[in-house]
This record gives sequence, structure tokens and C-alpha cells, in this order.
Amino acid sequence: MNWNPSLARDPDARHALLRRVEEAFAALRRGRLVTVTGEQGATLCLAAETVSPETMGDLKRRSKATPMVALTAHRAAVLRINPTGADIIRVPLASHFNARLVRSLADPTHDLDNPMRGPFARSWDPVPDTTRAAIKLCKLGQLLPAVVGVQVDGAPNESIPAVSVADIEAYDEVAAVSLHPVSSARVPLRGAEASRVIAFRPEDGGVEHLAIVIGDPNPDQPVLIRLHSECFTGDLLGSLKCDCGEQLRGAIDAIGEAGSGILLYLAQEGRGIGLINKLRAYHLQDDGFDTVEANERLGFDADERLFLPAAEMLRSLGFDQVRLMTNNPDKVDSLARFGIEVVERVPHEFPSNAHNELYLATKARRSGHYLSGPGLKARSKS
Repeated sequence: MNWNPSLARDPDARHALLRRVEEAFAALRRGRLVTVTGEQGATLCLAAETVSPETMGDLKRRSKATPMVALTAHRAAVLRINPTGADIIRVPLASHFNARLVRSLADPTHDLDNPMRGPFARSWDPVPDTTRAAIKLCKLGQLLPAVVGVQVDGAPNESIPAVSVADIEAYDEVAAVSLHPVSSARVPLRGAEASRVIAFRPEDGGVEHLAIVIGDPNPDQPVLIRLHSECFTGDLLGSLKCDCGEQLRGAIDAIGEAGSGILLYLAQEGRGIGLINKLRAYHLQDDGFDTVEANERLGFDADERLFLPAAEMLRSLGFDQVRLMTNNPDKVDSLARFGIEVVERVPHEFPSNAHNELYLATKARRSGHYLSGPGLKARSKS
């Protein structure tokens, strides 16, 4: 993240940056054109998953340059597009490319039904910073990380939303540092009746994160905490494909038994890829891919979450030392990187079932989680 310290002192600048980025990814979600500007020029782009024949034709008419389909290296590898050494692979928009083909390049859920696509040429030219930022803009909008883009000259068209590379790169950090409590209430919970819920919202009115404060934790002592990323299917529906619901309820019970602590309920569904993309990942898991492979076939990293919002919420509540309930070493490292001292990692493991055993085994073997049990390979702290 490229943090601009002046933004920390200027709420109006922060608000304007958040608004520009959110207007841009909202336009992509609606299938509209967006201009991303940077030091290397400007890219006019569409989200690949929302492209239509009309919008693709409009894109082509607005520049003499050759449009490109830009994919992450993860997704390109699935399509057997030879690597270039870059994290983004661009494929020139050949004459036979139509909107349906472009959408299928972005969405892997029908890959097994269309095994004969390709071969695809790829561009060896350096990837513009604007293209890389456009991919991130799709991720921020919880779209598949793929765009159709074309380089354009001159000032951005005023009728098309425009956003800079710098704004997109700073968005995550600006949204996190602008979090502030907006409402709180006492909410007695099963297993922890002395609980209150505090809602945190960024300055632009974006997505809220929640802090569940149980008992009366002492800010002068390391506080027992759990960082829990929201999981609609596991937390609310009781899905057996993951262990999220058990982790949520188990954390509340454990903090209640300890007498005090905090559970941060973070708006990071599906390890940060969003509910729709998580359902796409589940579809791929039904085709035989594990949870890491599914995310990468979609074009994402195995884990797209950022834990700076958690660190900022803890600081706002007055805590900088924690006892962290987790099996995930990345959470420990992330909190430490953002200025929260993890004085103890508290194991937080639950039995597997027939539906999530492979999921848990994958977390242990491929993501390094500290898990043990049938079919699971435990990771040593050393």
C-alpha cells in the first residue's frame, strides 16, 4: 500500500478519494465504462464479467489502439496462456472475440464445459499501471478480476467515471483509517450475556465492520480477541462446507467463559472475494478443486483479506496488545505489521465433518494453518 500521510490529516481529501473509487467500481458492476488514469497514460475499461456486445463495441470505437483482455496470472495459467513473468497477462482482442467469449475467459465455472478454447496469444509489452489498477478496482467491487481495456489519449471523457491509479492503490488504507464508531447497543448473546455490539463505518458511509465487546476488558492488559470474517453460509445458514459457524459461536463461548474479550466481525466474505465469488468457488469445489485452487481459478489469490481495519478498530477501542484466537499465522503477522502486539496465539480448532474435511486439510497443508486431526497435517510453531 502506498500511503499518503497528508490524507490522515485531511478528512475531506479522504472522503473524496473514497467516493471516486466507489463510484468507479459501482460503474463497473453496472457494466459501464470507466477510465483509469496514471503516469503512463489512461486506460478505458470494462469489467469482463459484465461486458456486452454494445459496451464492447463502444470501447473499440473510442480508441485506435488494440483492446486487451487483462487477466491475473492465476487465471491465465488455468486457460493455458503461457506466462510472461508478470502478475497480469494481457490477451489482444482478436476479431473472433465476442462478449460471450470474454465473459467465459473471466468466469471459470464453465471451464470444464468448454475445454477447447484457445490457444490465446499474449502481449509481451509491459503491463500499464492503469491496467493493474483496473484489476484491483474489479476486486474492490467484488467482481471477477478481469477487464477489457484499451489505452486512450487526451483528457478523460467527462461522461465516463474516472479514477486515478493512486486513488485505487490507497483505497484500502484510507477506508481503514477512516473507520469510526457510529452506533452501539447492549446485545445479550448466548454464552456471553454481558455483550455490546459497536458498529464501525468509514467516513464515506461504506461497508460497516462490527466489534462485539464481551464483559469489561482491561486496556492495560492483553485482551482475548477473535478476528472473524463474515460468512453468510456458515454463520447464518449453518453450512457444513466450512467451520466458520463453529468458530464464531465457539469464540463467543470462549470469551464469555474467560470473562471478557472482543470479537471483531469483519466484512470480508469469502476471504475477501465476496459472497457471489465464494459461491463460484463452491461450484468449482464441487468439480473437484480444493479451496485454494478454486480461488486461483477465479483469478484471486488464495486469501485477499486485509487486516488493517481490525487493527484500527482495536486502537479505537484502546487496545494494542492481544491474545489472538486463531489457527492462521497470517493473522498474527498482519496484526503485528499494523502495530498490534500479539502476545499469545490461542488455538481455535473444531472437529471436521464429512463435508469440510478436505477444506480444513487444505488450510493446514497449503495455507499453513495450525490444525490437527484426522486427515490434517499440523504445522509446528517452530
